[in-house]
Amino acid sequence: MMRTRHARWLLPSAMLVAGGVGIGQATVDDNALRKTAQELRAVTQEMQFQRIATLGNYRNLGADAIDQETVSEIVAATKDGMMLVYTDSPGERIGFVSIVNPASPIPKGTLAMGGEPTSVDVLGNEYALVAVNTSEDYVNTSGKLVVVNVKTRNIVREMPLGGQPDSIKIGPNGRYAAIAIENERDEEVEVDGVEGGLPQPPAGSLVIVDMLGKAPAQWQLRTVALTGLASYGGDDPEPEFVDVNASNQAVVTLQENNHLAVVDLVKGEVIHDFDAGKVTLNGIDRTEDGVISLTESLADAPREPDAVTWLPNEANGSCRIATANEGDLFGGSRGFSLFDCKGNLLFDSGSTLEEIAVQHGHYPESRSENKGVEPEAIEYGRFAGDDYLFVGSERGSFVAVYKVVGKKPSFVQLLPAPLAPEGVLAIPSRNLLIASGESDDPSYGVRSSLMIYQLKRGQPTYPQIVSDDRAFAPIPWSALSGLAAVPGKRDSLLAVWDSYYSESRILWIDASARPAIVTDDLLIQGGTGNYDPEGIAVAPDNTFWIASEGNADDSRPNRLLQVNPKTGQVLREIGLPAEILACRKAATARKTLGSGFEGLAVQPVKGGYRLLVAQQRGWDYSTPECEDLDDDAGGLNARGEPNRTRIWTYDPAQGTWDHFAWTLAPLTANAAWVGLSEISRAPDGSYILIERDNLTGDFAKRKTLVRITLDKADDGLITQGEKAIHNLMPGLKANHGWITDKPEGVAVTSAGLTFVVTDNDGVEDWSGETGFLGLGGYKKLFK
Repeated sequence: MMRTRHARWLLPSAMLVAGGVGIGQATVDDNALRKTAQELRAVTQEMQFQRIATLGNYRNLGADAIDQETVSEIVAATKDGMMLVYTDSPGERIGFVSIVNPASPIPKGTLAMGGEPTSVDVLGNEYALVAVNTSEDYVNTSGKLVVVNVKTRNIVREMPLGGQPDSIKIGPNGRYAAIAIENERDEEVEVDGVEGGLPQPPAGSLVIVDMLGKAPAQWQLRTVALTGLASYGGDDPEPEFVDVNASNQAVVTLQENNHLAVVDLVKGEVIHDFDAGKVTLNGIDRTEDGVISLTESLADAPREPDAVTWLPNEANGSCRIATANEGDLFGGSRGFSLFDCKGNLLFDSGSTLEEIAVQHGHYPESRSENKGVEPEAIEYGRFAGDDYLFVGSERGSFVAVYKVVGKKPSFVQLLPAPLAPEGVLAIPSRNLLIASGESDDPSYGVRSSLMIYQLKRGQPTYPQIVSDDRAFAPIPWSALSGLAAVPGKRDSLLAVWDSYYSESRILWIDASARPAIVTDDLLIQGGTGNYDPEGIAVAPDNTFWIASEGNADDSRPNRLLQVNPKTGQVLREIGLPAEILACRKAATARKTLGSGFEGLAVQPVKGGYRLLVAQQRGWDYSTPECEDLDDDAGGLNARGEPNRTRIWTYDPAQGTWDHFAWTLAPLTANAAWVGLSEISRAPDGSYILIERDNLTGDFAKRKTLVRITLDKADDGLITQGEKAIHNLMPGLKANHGWITDKPEGVAVTSAGLTFVVTDNDGVEDWSGETGFLGLGGYKKLFK
């Protein structure tokens, strides 16, 4: 398949991003494993998974527990698919959620487990089987199986397990359950020169629960030894994950041992075991340098699989097993594999999962030296007659969806997931998929959540922006901040990313259809460097102006950069007026001084132009001689910050600064601040700004576009009553996710079309999800 390139407005950049797909032991068909941006656009009426709901797990605890950490690590469902049960490890409890109406999940409370629940599965509609860790330490290990009546929320039996459990799975016929007893290693202990190495007794094992259709009081336990199987740490197996098929066979991963075993649950015997092997990857990023560059290789990395799932047998009766190769002690193999029961490698995804993450803006560059996207979860489900695999990326916070025919998975779509998804659950009987997140930031940060997706026909609502290919690899992008329209173009845009990355770039975006496509980029070169681009605008002479935000101590100053649009060379660098810099330096309180330049726009004036620069929050200097130069003339809010900020104006021809004041909208409940994030010029000469609070998800209350005309600033102040306001919240909520705190860029094209982009923080402390909203004509937004 030919990879097409989009023409772009100006000369192409010279960024070199290369790297083909390759592995050591199997062939990767890149055409099937990753779609081009154009192919993603072409999906209109196919069956696709759509997110229909998100539930913050904190809602299961009550309003008085808002400050408690609570997560959903592993999730299971009753047989009818109407009730979810999830493990909450830090809270030592399990939670219940009704999904009778999956678009409106209802929290149904929690139940204490008397230890750390590590995994859960549900027998029929009646009993939840919870594996609970009660270990004192890494040597004195213990655990229990807790059996819970789902309807009454009562514990009906506890059974000691004799070790630390990590995973549990009930067989499809309900006769047996298998529990992986990991007896986790201490990662701080050095063994034979390997930190966290093996052996570290006690050894792990597999526990079989004989249910056999009987009441819980009659259930029995058996233990299957897994020692002597693996070539590394064979006398210390570390079972990580288990799945059970319709033939009552359990497949269990021994992650740190890089091994898998198949156990006959009826006989209690290991019937197959094999090494997971190694993989050689090309076209990945192995260096944490603040640059996404798919140009490096990794040779002979052990797969070290985490999650595992059975697939239906092939037509010839050969079994199939799929693994999520998270990597751990020695590995970081960044993909997933298919094996048969004898260990023959049927398929490996190579580096394509990394490429998908980069293409969708979900690549976690801060994990490049470790395990990249870190695939941790894998799930099989048969939906509408098709076999699907779902691969969850813990660090990229996404679920990659594949269709499987024989030995050949083909990529379907990427789903945005909760922050750090640990569990993925398919409910084919209801056309549902569930993802659960194990990261939580109380009280009002990004909270752990459950996300619900439904298979339905139509163009997916996500992704909303992806990147095109260059040199057969996706153009890297993420952490988008400022946005600007390309002059004279109906739906062509420019964007910048912020200081999350060590180099600054300008990106070209084709917004003519959904998803929008990053078609090219340009490195900003020269100048003093250390930039934080937050805004971009195009001057009448076609040069670019960039607003670079400073920090509180001015080691990174607030600056305006004039940039050559063909070479990316910095032509001019403009700092704040000397008297302002002096006041900032003298200030003893720097509370808001780190909230600086956030966006800029061009204002045509007679004989030239000037720049309007949005300052995010008001600055309040602490020295008396600077009192007339700060932003506290409108008083201070309940947080002790100025009620006003300012719009700076700069005349490039004269080299002079001025400003007018801006009255900030009132603080919303629980918000630390409300501030400005962008300013752009509309075709009629009015200006559109973003004014927002700093809250996410359920707590977000103010995400607005504000339209003003500059004549209102003739008296030196824009008041609240002089703003026309468009509420962005409905548009942000339409994707049914945990919404971001950061709509960061807005642009209005010459045709009057309005676009808004959100900042995903470089996929760190945020799920990586980027919203790109096409809002239509700007005048209609403010009626």
